[in-house]
Amino acid sequence: MWRYFLPAAAFIALGGLFAFALVRIGQGSLDIREIKSPLLGKPAPGFRLPTLAEPGRVVASSAFAGRPYLVNVWGTWCAECRAEHSALLAIGRTSGLPIVGLDWKDDRQEAIAYLRELGNPYAETLSDNDGRTAIDWGVYGAPETFLVSADGHVLEKHIGALSLAIWQKKFAPRLAGGGAP
Repeated sequence: MWRYFLPAAAFIALGGLFAFALVRIGQGSLDIREIKSPLLGKPAPGFRLPTLAEPGRVVASSAFAGRPYLVNVWGTWCAECRAEHSALLAIGRTSGLPIVGLDWKDDRQEAIAYLRELGNPYAETLSDNDGRTAIDWGVYGAPETFLVSADGHVLEKHIGALSLAIWQKKFAPRLAGGGAP
């Protein structure tokens, strides 16, 4: 009898835990976009990747040393990336920050056509075909955006589409105050 009871009890316990999480998500008290990155306050992972437009040209993170910058992880296959694109264009125009686009596990030609169609908000668009750089940054999925300080530390991270309201609430204050996370 115990051999039937224990699996049933474990199933009920897991089901209860799952239901509890769903209720919390529904109430807005559990939001994946608010998961804090273990990188906050720590040195940003280095990268050395080929550019999207010129695969023979490589750009390293050291090219951005001494100034703050954004890293935006995106892909043409990502619907939320398309939704955030106009905000990235506006942020790039008004903030003066270079935005590094990390094109994640994408088709090169489709990505080039995407940027040609929608506009290119990126100072550099880098190709992360194997996804290793995204793993170094702790990326869950696209889009994700990171703010890196002039001294190379991660100040902020946002999971999901970046909007101008989110930019003003989460990112701009970090720049204005020099921003410890």
